[in-house]
Amino acid sequence: MEYISKEKFEEAEKVDKIRNKMLKYIMYKKRSEEEVRQKFSNEDENIIEDAIEYFKEVGYINDSKYIDRAVKEFTSIKNLSIKEVSYKLCQKGIRKDLVDEYICKNKDDMLEYEITSAKAIILKKQRDNEEKEIRNYLYKKGYMSESINIAFDDINE
Repeated sequence: MEYISKEKFEEAEKVDKIRNKMLKYIMYKKRSEEEVRQKFSNEDENIIEDAIEYFKEVGYINDSKYIDRAVKEFTSIKNLSIKEVSYKLCQKGIRKDLVDEYICKNKDDMLEYEITSAKAIILKKQRDNEEKEIRNYLYKKGYMSESINIAFDDINE
């Protein structure tokens, strides 16, 4: 029977403890790779990178799936422009190229969502604001002029 040194045993224990903490963090709420990296930034970098790679291999960390889940959550709860969705995902540490790829693949759905969001905001603000003020508000929020025009046309019909 082969014995390991006390140092190797303690190192293995440390790695196991960090992995378990990381797993609990990931399982509580799905997280992006960058969120996990930031949360455990005070731990040994090599252990963190190895653990992240392991969790990516087994599918617990997957930024592409995270984007899909987050967009579904945003679209069911909030009225956002495509730019705002992109910004929120980038804030979570998702790479811009992955966000852009998702938006391109789902362009029709994203445009439809943006128009629907613009309509909801227009209807909400119509009582107290003039059309020009609402348009400016939507532009500032990152809505495309095409989406704003379609939303106003649909409401005014």
